[in-house]
Parts: sequence; C-alpha cells; structure tokens
Amino acid sequence: MENLRLNTQDYIALENQYNANNYKPLDVVLERGEGIWVWDVDGHKYLDFLSAYSAVNQGHRHPRLLAALIEQAQRLPLTSRAFRNDQLPHFAKELCELTGYEKVLPMNSGAEAVETALKLARKWGYTVKGVAANKAEIIACTGNFAGRTISIISFSDEPQYKDGFGPFTPGYKVVQYGDADALEAAITPHTVAFIVEPIQGEGGVIVPPQGYLKRVREICSENNVLLITDEIQSGLGRSGKLLAADWDDVRADIVTIGKALSGGFYPVSAVLADAAIMELFKPGDHGSTFGGNPLGAAVAREALAVLTDENLIENALEMGDYLMGRLRRIESSHIKEVRGRGLLIGVELHESAGGARRFCEALMQKGLLCKETHDHVIRFAPPLVITKADIDWALEQIAPVLLMD
Repeated sequence: MENLRLNTQDYIALENQYNANNYKPLDVVLERGEGIWVWDVDGHKYLDFLSAYSAVNQGHRHPRLLAALIEQAQRLPLTSRAFRNDQLPHFAKELCELTGYEKVLPMNSGAEAVETALKLARKWGYTVKGVAANKAEIIACTGNFAGRTISIISFSDEPQYKDGFGPFTPGYKVVQYGDADALEAAITPHTVAFIVEPIQGEGGVIVPPQGYLKRVREICSENNVLLITDEIQSGLGRSGKLLAADWDDVRADIVTIGKALSGGFYPVSAVLADAAIMELFKPGDHGSTFGGNPLGAAVAREALAVLTDENLIENALEMGDYLMGRLRRIESSHIKEVRGRGLLIGVELHESAGGARRFCEALMQKGLLCKETHDHVIRFAPPLVITKADIDWALEQIAPVLLMD
C-alpha cells in the first residue's frame, strides 16, 4: 500500500481526483486526535468544536473505547445475525436499563435507525391500529434532517436533498416544527406516527417552544398515534440530559439513537421501544448483516459506560450553560441569536454578515474547528469532556472572529 508523506494540498488534490464530490468540508486534513484536540497532516493543532456531529461526545480516541475495540477485535469482530454472539445480549440489556425501554433493535448508521423506526411504525399501524393496507401516513416537521435515503428525503423540505432523486416514497406529511396545533390538524385516521427531533441540529440548532413536546405527546396519545423522537444527534448527553426529550419529561413510543453510541469508533445505531411495539417485528421482517455485531456492541457498551462513569451528561449541562452565557455577552452586530441546550449550540447570524462559512474558515485559521449549517448558523458542539479552561481558550478565538468586518 502506497504510504507517501503528503501535505494538506496533496491530500485535497488526491481526494478531489478520486472521491465523490458530495461534501464541502473545510480544507483541513486531520490525521490524529485526542480528547477535544485534533492535529492535521502538517502538524497544526485544533480544538474540535463539532465532535463529528456529536459522534465523539466522549472525546477523540478515548482510551477505554480504544481498549474495548482492540480487545474485541482480537477475539471476534463479526458473526452476522445468523449466529448469536456474547456481546449483543449485554449491550441490549445495558442500553435498555439506561434508557428505560424494554427492547432495542441495533443497526449501524443513523439513517438506518430512522428507516427501521418508520417500518416499525407502519407495521404497528397495520397490525395494531388497523389502518387499511398501504394507507399509513407518517407526519414529519419542517426543517427536519434524518438522513438522505430515498424514504427519508421523501419527507424533507430541503429542495437540494430532493432535486434529481424522485420519485419519492408516499405516505408522508410535513407540518411546521414547533407548532403543535398544526400537528393536531394534520392527523387523520390513517396517521400512524409523528417523527420529530427534540432539538433540530442540522436544521440550525432549533429549540422548539417551551411545552411543545409535552403537547405533542398528549396529541399523539389522544389520537392513537406513535411518537417517534429522533435523538441521533441530540441524544446521549449532548443536550445536558440523557435524551433531549427529557427536558420536557416526554417519553416517546420509539426513539432512534446513534452517533455517540460508539464514541466515534464504529458505526452503531439503535431503535428503542417497548415490547408491545418492537415484538411486531418477526424474523425476516428487518435486519442487517453488521447490526448488532460483537465489535460494535462491545464498543457501544463501553461508550455508554463512559458517559455515566465520567459524568459527561452533567458536564455537558454545566459547560453548555457557561459557553452560551459567554457567547451571549459578545456584542457583535453579526449575531442575531445564540440558542441551544447543553453543548449543542447555534449562533445565528444576520444575513448581512455574509454567511457563516467565512466565520468557520476564520476560526480554522485560529485553531478552532466548527461548521456552518443552513448558511447563517455556526454550530458549536465540542466533545462533552471539555473543561471550563478549554472553553475560555475557545472564546478567546471566537470573540474576535465574530467581531470582524
């Protein structure tokens, strides 16, 4: 295997030549990481303020996760679900006990978890609610992001995600995020589920109005409709609670989680539900060669243990309050709003600021990595292991950038 020493521009040229052009990353080429820090191929050090979209809540290359990965890889990485393995039962038990759900269905990516939840909701609609065959409807929200499969983009309202990819999967409606009355008005006898992000991450770090999720829960219960919460980015401590829906004391019927479920070491996602719903799936209804594999299960077990053992959820709440408070004190004419929960924070800029991308590029030059979302929002989401001193250093970089012309 060719192993020439290349610089940043060499790697960018190589990637541009051979890789699909489906992302627009910042032009930094990372080669290693530890905790909240990453280093590029030219030796420059950066504070990671994105956490791989919340996949590395536990920090980069956490030693406990690395040890779990190595130990399991040396024993047995994959069996497929044709056979049982000795890690999946423990993983399922520990995840259910932590979250309070009775059953788990393991998958790999977040999009796979959402697809699984959609299938499960439809199955419930036909077998339990009694919806006529092929008539099930699922309601989603404006600004949603749950992946880019054909079915998922079918309920997206982002034109780019749909342009050139039709025809789309039928059976979806979209209502205004944060508007419980709009949900209630959209429900019909064919409605089987409502899928919602407790905090919209990719949508611009949008926190719904106080009481919205609680009212949504009531509406779904009153109309015999399943509530699905997509916690792939907002869950597992990111918001300062185990699940972001916990802020409203709301228990969904189905929950999707992923990203931080493996601390960034391996793709692991899962769907959570109680037995009355999950046991509608029978052998052959759904599955995945890699879903529930022993390597992923072993790493996920340790990732969950680190979240609780190291009090990362509590730290996310404390550090998030501190970071948001300091950001709100920056007197910049560019800033329209600072919002978020825990360490999922969005700084929305006025349109006159010229877009969030240039601020992210300027911060990269100062040693801090973050990313724009929806053109005018800078998303700040550092690993949950971050300290107050780290945040103080970050703010020394952020403040002058937000004050630049």
